[in-house]
Amino acid sequence: MKKIGIADTTFARVNMADFAIKVIKKSKHKIERYTVPGIKDLPVACKTLFDKYRCDIVMALGMAGPKPIDKQCSHEASLGLQAVQLMENKHIIEVFVHMDEAKNDKELYEIAKNRAEKHALNALALLKGKTTLSKYSGKGKRQGKEDEGPIRI
Repeated sequence: MKKIGIADTTFARVNMADFAIKVIKKSKHKIERYTVPGIKDLPVACKTLFDKYRCDIVMALGMAGPKPIDKQCSHEASLGLQAVQLMENKHIIEVFVHMDEAKNDKELYEIAKNRAEKHALNALALLKGKTTLSKYSGKGKRQGKEDEGPIRI
């Protein structure tokens, strides 16, 4: 049995952790949750989930606002998450939603739900091994919206 960490934020307007947890609970794996104020707090939450709580993989769920400073903060958080992955030699599944991805709250909610659920499945797949997702390589799979599909010539 493995342990999956869930790091999420109070800033997000959708509780994406609930969607991810619902998917993960169908597996035999344990869940450890750590909620922080904002997206830039996620790297230390993920590092703590690895070091103190011995998680095997972590999902970092966050929501960025629509303004240029929000995009900058999202980018900085993403760089921090990448650094933690390299330090720990373990995956962090970055599940970020940007508020300007949607035209309205209903669409934003659906994007967040879809992205969290699909990335929870990706986390479970990665725990099985490095080739588990290989059958989907080049298939244009998306999280948050409909799949793009592969390019066929």
